[in-house]
Amino acid sequence: MESLQFALTAFVTLLVVVDPVGVAPIYVACTRELEPRARHGTLLRAIVVALAVTLFFLLGGRLLLTYLGVSVHAFAISGGILLFATAVPMLFGHRPLLQGPERGEYGKMGEDVAVFPLAIPLLSGPGAIATTLLLTIQAGGDYARLSLLASVIGLVYLIAWLILRTADQLMTRLGEAKIHILTRVLGIVLAALAVQYVLDGAAGYYRALAG
Repeated sequence: MESLQFALTAFVTLLVVVDPVGVAPIYVACTRELEPRARHGTLLRAIVVALAVTLFFLLGGRLLLTYLGVSVHAFAISGGILLFATAVPMLFGHRPLLQGPERGEYGKMGEDVAVFPLAIPLLSGPGAIATTLLLTIQAGGDYARLSLLASVIGLVYLIAWLILRTADQLMTRLGEAKIHILTRVLGIVLAALAVQYVLDGAAGYYRALAG
């Protein structure tokens, strides 16, 4: 039961942070001049890069924190604050944090838009990295939970790929107004999860002091 709750929390948090529906308008703008086959190839590369970056922090993030001397509780609090900062722009219908270059700068100077801005920072930005590290900390050394988390990350990026592959139809059917409404709703959910991470981190810190 606890593993199911952990997986569900991880899935909801990561899906909200990655926000493929919110990325859809930017993806369409980035790839509007490409042929369909090239567009699908760009999307696939973006998903693979984003997945690789996120899994890197899943596997090596906790070791990095230990090396830097950052406690689990300190990161839970700081990560929660970062996620809350990510949620605030969403409440106003905007993409969280780094939105990528200006429209006229997509692919400037030979940049591969699959890597920047699609993979980083849109699909695997500060929010996704912080969320992955927070969930890794929650999993502790439990290999079953870490495997479950890796599966959840893979599922989230699979859903992102499916949504973005049909981005044109999605934009036509929903329109930007409805996408902004959905982004606001997801922002409320993310803000609540962020506050919970801060509260859990603070509670854990004071328990450690008392012990």
